[in-house]
Amino acid sequence: MLAIKVVAVILGILGLAGCLLPVIPGPPFSWVGILLLYFWGDEPISTRFLIIWLIITIIVTILDYIVPAYFTKVTGGSRAASRGSLVGLFVGLIFFPPWGMIIGAFIGALLAEMLVNGSKMGHSFKAALGSFLGFFFGTFLKLSASAVMMFYIVKFL
Repeated sequence: MLAIKVVAVILGILGLAGCLLPVIPGPPFSWVGILLLYFWGDEPISTRFLIIWLIITIIVTILDYIVPAYFTKVTGGSRAASRGSLVGLFVGLIFFPPWGMIIGAFIGALLAEMLVNGSKMGHSFKAALGSFLGFFFGTFLKLSASAVMMFYIVKFL
């Protein structure tokens, strides 16, 4: 039983880390932590609670992919800016963590918009800003959901 609780907490922590590291799916890890406690925890967790958090997890995970593209499109950016933002995020994460992923996402979108689409600096800056804000909004959604699930993981221990 203790091993299940430890694994649930580790999954909750991985869920929080996954909100900031794009290689780990944050909210699904957090939800699996709750799922473990649903089956093997000491505190009773309702099936309704579990299903509601599954729906929230699915919605937040899908929105994480849609929101940055939407913000980029609204600010006049292209798919190149969205992809450049993602590439910049990874490059920044590798070379200058954690701030590099923030700066890299912005610079990646800016450069992609300028180099791939041949856009001028003003338009590219606006598109990069949209991509950057979309990334932050998506991260905020994931982090909020995972933080609340982590709260419940600790509560249900």
